[in-house]
Amino acid sequence: MLKQYITDITQKAILKALKDGKLNQMKESDEFVLNAESPKNEEFGDFAVNVSSLSRYAKMPPAQIAQAVADAMDVEDCDITTVAGFINFKLGKTFLNAIVREIMNEKAQYGSNDFGCNQKVLLEYVSANPTGPFHIGHGRWAAMGSALSNLLKFAGYDVYQEFYVNDAGNQIKNLGRSLYIRVMQELGKKVDFPTDEAERKSFYPGEYLVPVAKDFVKENSEAAKSLPENLEELSSEKLEILSSFAKRKMLEMQKALLEKFNTHFDNFYFETDLHKSGKVEECVKQLKEKNMLYEKDNAIWFKSSVFGDDQDRVLRKSDGSNTYLTADIAYHHDKIKRGFDKLINIWGADHHGYIPRIRASIEALGDNPDKLEVLLGQLVNIVLNGEAVRMGKRKNMVTLDDLIEEVGVDATRYWMIIRSIDTTLDFDVELAKSKTDDNPVFYVQYAHARACSIFRNAKNERLNVETKEKIQPLFEESELENAIMNADLNKLWDTDDEKSAVSAKKLILKLEEFKPIILMAAKNRAPYLICKYLQELAGCFHQFYTFSRVLTDDKELSASRLALVKSVSTVIKTALDILAVEAPERM
Repeated sequence: MLKQYITDITQKAILKALKDGKLNQMKESDEFVLNAESPKNEEFGDFAVNVSSLSRYAKMPPAQIAQAVADAMDVEDCDITTVAGFINFKLGKTFLNAIVREIMNEKAQYGSNDFGCNQKVLLEYVSANPTGPFHIGHGRWAAMGSALSNLLKFAGYDVYQEFYVNDAGNQIKNLGRSLYIRVMQELGKKVDFPTDEAERKSFYPGEYLVPVAKDFVKENSEAAKSLPENLEELSSEKLEILSSFAKRKMLEMQKALLEKFNTHFDNFYFETDLHKSGKVEECVKQLKEKNMLYEKDNAIWFKSSVFGDDQDRVLRKSDGSNTYLTADIAYHHDKIKRGFDKLINIWGADHHGYIPRIRASIEALGDNPDKLEVLLGQLVNIVLNGEAVRMGKRKNMVTLDDLIEEVGVDATRYWMIIRSIDTTLDFDVELAKSKTDDNPVFYVQYAHARACSIFRNAKNERLNVETKEKIQPLFEESELENAIMNADLNKLWDTDDEKSAVSAKKLILKLEEFKPIILMAAKNRAPYLICKYLQELAGCFHQFYTFSRVLTDDKELSASRLALVKSVSTVIKTALDILAVEAPERM
């Protein structure tokens, strides 16, 4: 990475200047931090390092320090100048050509690294209750989670993706009771959901259960006909049949949508299996043996406050039933027992207070709480025709499926990832659908399609704009790839067209930034940085295209520019692959 390279050679030059006695009172033991940055004014070069901070040790003016350090440098094909306390670097064609050549050779692996050192990561996200369609927030977690998984794998992690199915508890019984009402309606009975708002909260009155009821009547006609006409008379056995059927249909629907949304899980972990396996009871037993539990008001409490939680938490209520926390503690303990080095969860922002409870349980059970890493996601505001759309299972809502149907998978995914997960996202549906440069995903995809169009034109017949006569292909299809791979990249710079050379250099330096962007995004669990980078790269490419005629009568010049275009298309596709967004060849 160029910035690191510039920083390293500056540091070596400082040590050389020290040994040569050029830095006055400064000693080798003096500590300092250097950073290479891109100057806002391009006249100052491609990179700059501020060495002014060394004056506190050297007792010299910053300008003299910068010059002393610059004099100690020996870098080929690089113009080094100083301004005040800054050392400026203007890279020559050797550096620039090497970047293009590296991309050409590494192809889709360009930008990958081993930062993760093959750590085993369990990434859990979405984990919605199987009680209805995914809402928009689930879509954000799905897009973010799957993109983060791809990113971490690209950065050397061993990632396992898991969806925790909350299929135990009252919500599943309520789902079964809701299906009962829809089934009775399907059978022509005058049964409806409660009108009282408080009672209605115990049901799922959404229209999405209507087709499920039709399927139930079709597949279980005898069971449907044997249902009582009064909900209060519904037996636990029949409720279980209804609940299981509804849960299965909801899961099938959710899984199908996830596949459509390019979100692929390695495992669906069921809460009911956690209970059936005895892992919940075993976890409670271990906490009791470690003296981490106590009884109060006929309930069992966990001493979570000992480990930083703001208060102790109930694990078992006075009626003998477990709280949601009990199963969650057992689930996270099971994750660690399966051998994962890092547990990354994507939760909604409303789960902020839940983090110290789970961390406390991990520590109480004898493991390192720092293994848990939680990314809290903020809400998505859907803006439709200039107005915000409210969402919720129990009212009319805009579902994730609705949104995908309206704007497409690619636009939905890209827009869901485009902002940091800890900031609220305003999703403008009309803008996401538009085919203009103002639409970020269109702008990036069009850049890739434009690059592919150039390759096609390079091997197809062209039309002379003035004479309207057909011109033979610049390259035969059989020779194009070889011409690009072996292009004389010096031709990019051996030109009198200054605007073309300047835009080519800016484009190449932006291409090189992909490596540090990937590293930074992986470190900070921030896929949105890739979106930001893609916007900038597409802008640089469109600018290069404006100033540079790629296909010319000069085949060597054309080959060199095609090599640069190929590098751009490679990096754009690699980045879009990480986001699980298509890199179209035509638009």
